[in-house]
Amino acid sequence: MKYKNIVFDYGNVIAKFDGLAILRSFCESQEDADLLRDIVYRQWPDLDRGTLEYDDYLQSTLELTPPRLQDTVRTFFCDWPKEVTHLSNTLAFIKELNERQIPIYLLSNAPTYFADYMADSELLKSFNGVIFSGPIKMAKPDLDIYEYFFKHFNLNPEECFFIDDLPQNIEGAKNAGMDGIVFTGNIDEVKKQIEF
Repeated sequence: MKYKNIVFDYGNVIAKFDGLAILRSFCESQEDADLLRDIVYRQWPDLDRGTLEYDDYLQSTLELTPPRLQDTVRTFFCDWPKEVTHLSNTLAFIKELNERQIPIYLLSNAPTYFADYMADSELLKSFNGVIFSGPIKMAKPDLDIYEYFFKHFNLNPEECFFIDDLPQNIEGAKNAGMDGIVFTGNIDEVKKQIEF
């Protein structure tokens, strides 16, 4: 294989993350989901970056929410991680990598709330190392989170290959010395790139 370590993003690589679809599962109508989308997700990148406290963000979101939908928003903020569905092709690939004893890592933008939710996940126990952005107050595609990742796990960037669904995050990885691919759901293309 061309690389020593494989690094995964979480959302839309390991599991599907469609913000509107997740919100829809908590709403009685598509209209309500459409109404809440801009309110609920307006500062989500700040949650990912860890610069906004989850409970504070919930309170400010409730202040912008019509009273009839406030319970919906409370339930969403509590339970949304349960609605994230895993991608079977990626899970199968992770299993193959584990079987071949190839080190795998996770580097994902996500709120501290999600990091805490995933802390005891059986899936993440199969990874050699896990970094979520919220707890460390850094986020992709900024250079500092990649440098932190390499230093924290004592990895050589040139020996790592990154799989992420966002072009700017792959660009950030390459700026930090790590090759990668913009993931579109095609595991075979990933395997081809890493010569698996």
